[in-house]
Amino acid sequence: MEKFEVYILGCGCAVPTKLHSPSSQIINIREKLSMVDCGEGTQLQMRFHKLRFMNLRNVFISHLHGDHCFGLLGMISTFGLLGRTGDLHVYAPAQYDGLFQQQLQFFCRDLSYRVVFHAVDTTAYQMIYDDRSMSVYTLPLLHGVPCCGYLFREKPVLPHIRRDMIDFYGVPVSQINNIKNGADWVLPDGTIIPNSRLTRPADPPRSYAYCSDTAFYPELIPRLEGVSLLYHEATFTEERAERARMRFHSTARQAAMIAREAHVGQLLIGHYSAHYSDGRQLLEEAREVFPDTLAANEGMVIKV
Repeated sequence: MEKFEVYILGCGCAVPTKLHSPSSQIINIREKLSMVDCGEGTQLQMRFHKLRFMNLRNVFISHLHGDHCFGLLGMISTFGLLGRTGDLHVYAPAQYDGLFQQQLQFFCRDLSYRVVFHAVDTTAYQMIYDDRSMSVYTLPLLHGVPCCGYLFREKPVLPHIRRDMIDFYGVPVSQINNIKNGADWVLPDGTIIPNSRLTRPADPPRSYAYCSDTAFYPELIPRLEGVSLLYHEATFTEERAERARMRFHSTARQAAMIAREAHVGQLLIGHYSAHYSDGRQLLEEAREVFPDTLAANEGMVIKV
């Protein structure tokens, strides 16, 4: 199975604590690295987890609160100091474009590489990135400022070759790609060996949804239907549900309700308020509704 991993670099709320850093994750799909959100200290977390700076291709910013983007400019500057040459693509709310260009001009002149800004419409569900490995879609969220999550969908892969059948029928290596792409094999006597005897079905495509800061938002459910792994903020427990509503955040129970109704494979909660010394109380609350829930923690690597 191709690599599809999520690295947790930060899963805390607006105020950093000794336990948690501000929001940031790395998504590794077939050795292509993308980042979602870039809170303060993100580049240090990449160092700690031995993630190669030069392999990062895209950065997706959910919204313009500092705990989700204050680390971006410092990281861009560091890449320049290290002599990066490949383009870095930044996807962020359209409102950031002018200020971002000013910041680059002031702090990051004469970079050795291009930083390409892509303005994101946070109100629309649409595909904003596509390559041979994955497609990325925006997920409109309900927060105090323009905000969207991101949905990463893996592209389908080819069927698996049955090595025992390939050897048995003497199929040459030069024909393997044709077999993977659906060709049958014809023996010297004209007998046709159907493709289904030479291959096993491909692994089903996987998906990962990152739902950053948002109030409880049931409109998300159809967009999240059946995703393999859902990250959903869980800033508070139910006892602080009114505070969550006023600040456009979710409780752990609300995150679990979204996961349950969307029939997701697994739920990952994070963005914990500094009020909580650890995530156990939030995790217990979420598991009462959706048992297959994990609590994010710095250094965690989740295989999708």
